[in-house]
Amino acid sequence: MLTIQSNVSLKPYNTFGIDATARYLVEVENEEDIQTLLQLPNAHTSPMLILGGGSNLLLTQDFNGLAVKINLKGIQVVKEDQEHVWVRAGAGESWHGFVMHCVEKGWAGIENLSLIPGTVGAAPMQNIGAYGVEIKDTFDRLEAVQLSTGEKHIFTNADCRFGYRDSVFKNEVKGQYIISSVQFKLAKQPTFQVSYGDIQTTLTQMGVKELSIRAVSEAVIKIRRSKLPDPAEIGNAGSFFKNPEIPASQYEALKIQYPAIPGYVINDTTVKVPAGWLIEQNGWKGKRFGSIGVHTRQALVLVNYGGGKGADIQQLAYKIQNSVEEQFGIRLHTEVNFI
Repeated sequence: MLTIQSNVSLKPYNTFGIDATARYLVEVENEEDIQTLLQLPNAHTSPMLILGGGSNLLLTQDFNGLAVKINLKGIQVVKEDQEHVWVRAGAGESWHGFVMHCVEKGWAGIENLSLIPGTVGAAPMQNIGAYGVEIKDTFDRLEAVQLSTGEKHIFTNADCRFGYRDSVFKNEVKGQYIISSVQFKLAKQPTFQVSYGDIQTTLTQMGVKELSIRAVSEAVIKIRRSKLPDPAEIGNAGSFFKNPEIPASQYEALKIQYPAIPGYVINDTTVKVPAGWLIEQNGWKGKRFGSIGVHTRQALVLVNYGGGKGADIQQLAYKIQNSVEEQFGIRLHTEVNFI
């Protein structure tokens, strides 16, 4: 039976720790709950906010609608062959918990995505990625319930139209589905991705002589903990901005003016530039403005030190975007969704 709460603080439901209020809140534990939810009188007239781990949103105001916390759990092997295993996980499973489960089982492909906050259901929406790996590399399919009809739909890898931190769920079908489960195709024989970032250096420091899924996962966790604040200690949503991809000609022109500007070649015409470097060059790193600010170790991360308001963090983000565009001619885009 669904329990609908009124005037609920969303502070425990977002990693920024913003104390905004939802007019209504309901938690769904299974697919039957979703169907019951969609039969409520105001389900199709009130605004709806789907909550996973709350790690990719900034609450800039109170939410005058129905917040839906997704708690669907369960991990199961759907099928396997000599080379691969197909694993389905409930949308409410912790992403990091799911990664650790796969590492324990020796299933390869998502170990580089260790310690990313959030839930399994939110992962494909954002096409989360880190250290040379993205969800789309191992994603097989997902099941989602269409809010307008209550019907279950299957989205394949192609259907999701994955892009850089992007998918169809952030564009054409935004707000039209509740994802209930996600299925991955993982490898029994790993192909390691250790050339990106500090993974190889960290593995060497750890004294790792022979690569393993567990070793790569532990290296990624070590790197992330050294660079990113724990949301349980300082409110944040991880990387706030996407790394911009710019024309190679623009990058070459910037390199003349700023010889130290880093860049990663995407293809013959495009270069990815670290947003954190651009922000740091403008002096934002470590800046504090009352209860909010930019993290001292990672300029990509905006933080709430306690009691901060989402609207103030939003304004800080706009100032950072404007200053970077003014200096470098590059407009930063946010990873975080504003509510």
